[in-house]
Parts: sequence; C-alpha cells; structure tokens
Amino acid sequence: MHSLNQEIKAFSRNNLRKQCTRVTTLTGKKIIETWKDARIHVVEEAEPSGGGGCGYVQDLSSDLQVGVVKPWLLLGSQDAAHDLEVLRKFKVTHILNVAYGVENAFLKEFTYKSISILDLPETNILSYFPECFEFIEQAKMKDGVVLVHCNAGVSRAAAIVIGFLMASEELSLSSAFTLVKNARPSVCPNAGFMEQLRLYEEGKGDMKRDRAPVLEQNNSL
Repeated sequence: MHSLNQEIKAFSRNNLRKQCTRVTTLTGKKIIETWKDARIHVVEEAEPSGGGGCGYVQDLSSDLQVGVVKPWLLLGSQDAAHDLEVLRKFKVTHILNVAYGVENAFLKEFTYKSISILDLPETNILSYFPECFEFIEQAKMKDGVVLVHCNAGVSRAAAIVIGFLMASEELSLSSAFTLVKNARPSVCPNAGFMEQLRLYEEGKGDMKRDRAPVLEQNNSL
C-alpha cells in the first residue's frame, strides 16, 4: 500500500482530469462550473440533468455532517451552512464560504466572508490562502467558532483548512490532511489542490532553511 506521502508526490499536472461541478444556489438556480479550451466556463443549467458527460450523479440527500477539526474550526457542506439548527448546535459565530454561486443564508445571525473559488485543478487555491487564513484567525481571536464550507465540503473548503493548519500549526501536509480527514472522512481535495499543497509545504520548508543561518548567527552573538 502506498503511503500518503507517496501519493502526494505522485500527483502531476499531466494526470489532472478535466472536472465539471454542478452547484445549486439557495434560490434553486443550478450552475455548472467547467474547464474547456484553457478557459473557465460558468453557465446556468436550465433543467435538472441526469449527469451526462460530467459523470454527475444527483444526490438529493442533505449532508449535515460537520467535521470538528478544532473546537473553534469546523468543516462542512453548504447544507450545514444553510441549516440554522446545525449552526447553533455547534455554536458557530463565523462562516467562511468558498463556494461558487452559493448564497449566505443568515446574514443577521453570523459574521460571513465569501470568496468564490472554482473547484478545478487549474484554480490557484494558494492565492486565496492569505484572506481565508486572516478571517479564520480573526474568528479564533474573538473566541468564535468558524465554519469553512464550499458546495460539498470535500475539495475547496478542505484544501483551505488543510493549508491553514499547515501555516498556523506548522503541520506537515500529511499530518494536516490526516487531521482533517479524521474530522470529516469525505474530504478529497482535487489533484490540482493536492499538488499545490505539496508545493506549499516545500515552500515553507525552504523558508525555514533560509532563516536558519540568520538564527545561528544571532545565537552566536
């Protein structure tokens, strides 16, 4: 059996699959996110589809499972974010919405931040890290509880939470992924996001090595 580190290192842009994501907004409007001819296409779907070329299987059941990554850091789907009873049960105060086309349901009840991110391997998920991490940190400093969600709570939101743990807790990708997976077993960031998280880990390692000579010099003074 391959280890998680081996699987992460095996990711390559050449292996990235073209993806298609269907999103249902709070008003019932259906949006399709897809990648074609090196461009992102976002279109509204007129009628419910049986799946077609995207391999999409309609799931009408609600996903109200909330992953407790930390007592103050939660991960879930848009279904959980739109269920007031669930939000109150977990004492949520802040909601980070990183889905595309998913509206915020309770503007008077919670502090929101919305960042529209497409669930495509080609999306630069790392570019969204600073503003996402800042919002999560602000919630933590205010003794709040923040729910991070996208559409399904599987790829985009999971990648954000994994990256946050790597940055704030100085965890390895493997450790952060395991922690989030244990909290919400369905998480599965797309291959492009996993490759970017691996590069993010390498970049953090390079920064530590660059600082080491400076620290050694200071200690010798």
